[in-house]
Amino acid sequence: MTNPALFVTERAPHRISKERIREIIKEIAKRAEVDAKVYPHVLRHTYATCLLNNGAPLEVVQEFLGHSKIETTKIYCQLSGERRRELYRRYMM
Repeated sequence: MTNPALFVTERAPHRISKERIREIIKEIAKRAEVDAKVYPHVLRHTYATCLLNNGAPLEVVQEFLGHSKIETTKIYCQLSGERRRELYRRYMM
């Protein structure tokens, strides 16, 4: 049997709510003594940025995030200073 949910619990065959996912992430951040505000959407931004900074083409990041428009994906991604310098050296020098 397959379940279309991204996350399912082991104890019950139901989907985990968005609110519960948010609570779990906050609990993990608290235990890890992370002072920054942490919520699910931050993880999406981090995931997209890590992909881009590690060399994934923007179109691949777009596909992984499920965006229909590349402009939306661009909002999620931010090149690190080092990656920006590396690309500058590669294409401008």
